[in-house]
Amino acid sequence: QVALVESGGGLVQAGGSLRLSCAASGRTFFTSYTMNWFRQAPGKEREFVAAIRWSGGNTYYADSVKGRFTISRDNAKNTVYLQMNSLKPEDTAVYYCNAEHRATNRNYWGQGTQVTVSS
Repeated sequence: QVALVESGGGLVQAGGSLRLSCAASGRTFFTSYTMNWFRQAPGKEREFVAAIRWSGGNTYYADSVKGRFTISRDNAKNTVYLQMNSLKPEDTAVYYCNAEHRATNRNYWGQGTQVTVSS
């Protein structure tokens, strides 16, 4: 069982920055998991934002955030980060951390953290 806790959300003006963190705990070998960020805006489906493989050497981004967001991980701290720069009002959403086991594909989700970008 893996527990994920996100933090770092808040209210920011357009053009500003935020850094989200997601700490994993429980019976987990953190490097067994690909870590992902998703987001869900009001009235919309949850969408993929970014992913990072266990070693941190491979990262993937949605086109809408490419060049503005950076995903990273610290395996010693069992933590994944999402640095968000040049934020836009359309980035407003609840951001969720997800862990996907690279062998079993079992998924775990955090409770989400609200990001609001004002224009």
